[in-house]
Amino acid sequence: IVVFDEAHNIDSVCIEALSVDINDRGLEQATRSLGRLSSEVTRIKTSDNQRLQSEYQNLVNGLIDQGLLDAPSNDIGLTSNVLSPDVLNEAVPGNIRRAEHFISFMKKIVEHLKERLRAVAGPNGGVQSETPLAFLHRLTNGTSLEAKPLRFAYSRLTSLLRTLQVSNLDDFRSLTDVADFATLLSTYSEGVAKFAIIMEPNASSIPGAVDPVIQLACLDSSLAMAPVFKRFGSVIITSGTLSPIDLYPKLLQFQPCVSESLNMSTFRPCIRPMVITRGSDQLAVSTKYEDRGDMGVVRNYGAMLVELCSVIPDGVVAFFTSYSYMESLVSEWDAMGILRELTKNKLVFIETKDVVETTLALDNYRRACDCGRGAVFLSVARGKVSEGINFDRHYGRAVIMFGVPFQYTLSHVLRARLEYLQTHYQIREQDFLNFDALRQASQCVGRVIRSKTDYGLMIFADSRYSRHDKRSKLPKWILQFLGDAYLNLSTDMAIEFARQFLRLMGQPIDQAALQSVLLTIEEVEQMSLSSAEPTTSAGEGGAMITETTSSADATASAVVS
Repeated sequence: IVVFDEAHNIDSVCIEALSVDINDRGLEQATRSLGRLSSEVTRIKTSDNQRLQSEYQNLVNGLIDQGLLDAPSNDIGLTSNVLSPDVLNEAVPGNIRRAEHFISFMKKIVEHLKERLRAVAGPNGGVQSETPLAFLHRLTNGTSLEAKPLRFAYSRLTSLLRTLQVSNLDDFRSLTDVADFATLLSTYSEGVAKFAIIMEPNASSIPGAVDPVIQLACLDSSLAMAPVFKRFGSVIITSGTLSPIDLYPKLLQFQPCVSESLNMSTFRPCIRPMVITRGSDQLAVSTKYEDRGDMGVVRNYGAMLVELCSVIPDGVVAFFTSYSYMESLVSEWDAMGILRELTKNKLVFIETKDVVETTLALDNYRRACDCGRGAVFLSVARGKVSEGINFDRHYGRAVIMFGVPFQYTLSHVLRARLEYLQTHYQIREQDFLNFDALRQASQCVGRVIRSKTDYGLMIFADSRYSRHDKRSKLPKWILQFLGDAYLNLSTDMAIEFARQFLRLMGQPIDQAALQSVLLTIEEVEQMSLSSAEPTTSAGEGGAMITETTSSADATASAVVS
């Protein structure tokens, strides 16, 4: 049995695992690494030539015989999702068996990639997109290399680093990326294009900086998961935000045996989700591109945060759709005097892209909550704080989600993936974008509830959340508390509902009611006895999906395959 926890982003993780980015800095580092390898090979030749001769003989016998790769058997290990069968079973091609020949081979690849980057960044360059087959064709024509040895580049580099007994592999990471790029490119060049080559003249977020990049982007997340499903009889994928749950079998290409979504087991309405669509002046609030610069929207968002912080005790966490939007809002709020009003009730802390600064801000935020001063933490969806940081108890009495956290839809890599999903899996572009944005929003607001006795407000501050196509994609454990009375609220109405909720939650806990939703020792022992009885495995390819709350004391969404 294999368990993937917090797996709401499992498709994105699979995509990233098989994607490679190549830029100028990486290629320069790869060139230096090849120089170091060349010097080391020369040194070994004079001092211990037998080591290189032994490696050569092992490469003749093949990678599996050498021990670089396990045999692709269910009894031994996973089959490789990167290497094709001829790489696993055949001998390494003769033209890259000798270390010096392989180093020369890799130098030609690096030089060709440098040439392509210069062309992209040049006056006649621009954003270009190619299939792996087209890119491979230009590579082999430009370097006079054969395509087959490219499939062995990654494993051959691994063999060489092992033979030379390299201890600090981080120094060779850029060279490893180039070898990985070559292996993936050659392996998946034929058939349906499950990868895309995106070349951009400037991938830097710094204005004026030039940073051309070649991206080998995986478009099919099922490639990375296929060996796992094939090898193991039971794979559990669990998270509180696997919603809509029926989209994951399409993305990962498996058939579920059982699909189930469960409500939160609770003894009181411990969360109060609300959708605020209008400010106190009845002006609609939204982070849509055409509205986000509207001073009325900016003012209403600021006034909303100030009024909520004036009635909510202890800690409040606010999430924004991006760093740039958060920075622009905070700048406007400062000019309007809204930040000054905010600091009368709570201290203000802001997440930055710097890990050390954010860690320090989080530590001081908790101190402010502990001493009773109260604090508000301004953060970003898809940022460091939205994943894995818990705001339990008084550290998070409310989470405010400003806007719908869509991905950057002008990204060329995202456009390529959306086109692939539409063509091959019939997943519409808007359906996937809504699904991805709502799981991120759910992940953000879920930070506030971490146990049976915890409670908090979940505030969705955007008029688009009141639409059924958005709201219906929220997890069931949130929707069970999101009644019609809490939709399409103005700021004033939300403040009144917040007061009522906090007054109710501030009452002493009914211990008898709490015990009614917890298992007794006898019930746990009975479950243990039941689980000890012989069961029949689903076997290879079987699948089950379930979904429950994100609370720490309950199992969340799960996919068992």
